Amino acid sequence: MLRTEEKGPVTAASTAHDAVRGHPVHRTSGPGRPPRVTVAVYAADPVLRVGVVQQLRQRPEAELVDDADVESAQVSLVVVDGLDDDVTALLSRLRYNGATRAGLVIGTLGVGGLQRVIECGVSAVLRRSEADQDQLVHLVLAVANGEGVLPGDLLGELLGHVGSLRRSALDPGALSLSTLTAREAEMLRLVSEGLDTAEIARKTSYSERTVKNVLHEITTRLQLRNRAHAVGYALRNGLI
Repeated sequence: MLRTEEKGPVTAASTAHDAVRGHPVHRTSGPGRPPRVTVAVYAADPVLRVGVVQQLRQRPEAELVDDADVESAQVSLVVVDGLDDDVTALLSRLRYNGATRAGLVIGTLGVGGLQRVIECGVSAVLRRSEADQDQLVHLVLAVANGEGVLPGDLLGELLGHVGSLRRSALDPGALSLSTLTAREAEMLRLVSEGLDTAEIARKTSYSERTVKNVLHEITTRLQLRNRAHAVGYALRNGLI
């Protein structure tokens, strides 16, 4: 289960009162200083958690909250190696907490995973390889302000996919990538590279059952015989 790490002087009663009234919780570090963004860090790996917490503790823009205020933190920062069902469940739960906004710091993420994250209401994502102190603070402030932050390469792929969906809507008879979802195209690409179900599951951070269901859906919907037939079809029509 993902856990939180938090620290900082907090007045629980006043914070709870503000949260109930729907007001964002701001703290100041001293007279004349700007408000600090309250942050809860969620991470299953204690090493990842400690690293992010130590980075944020050194910056005046962010203040880590204690256990009593985790649910009312302005920003919930989820730090993980990859995307799996537990992470998706946590992001979905945070989405329905009106007091907080979620940001994601992740080790590996493909365009299919990005689409899944966005469906969970997260629009601010940072790769761990790029998560130095300045980038972490930038992410926290962006999340607090409701701004989107996405890796450039994944954003480009996502925009390309959205464009193909729009073209398909204008010309439903045209074959394009929109015949497959981003997740389906990604899994078929991995099949074409010779990966089996277990390897595809590890690569995409989905369960093996999900991989099997997705590939079955492709072959059924396109009336194909098996995975090899699906890969051949997709390659011939420029879908992967």
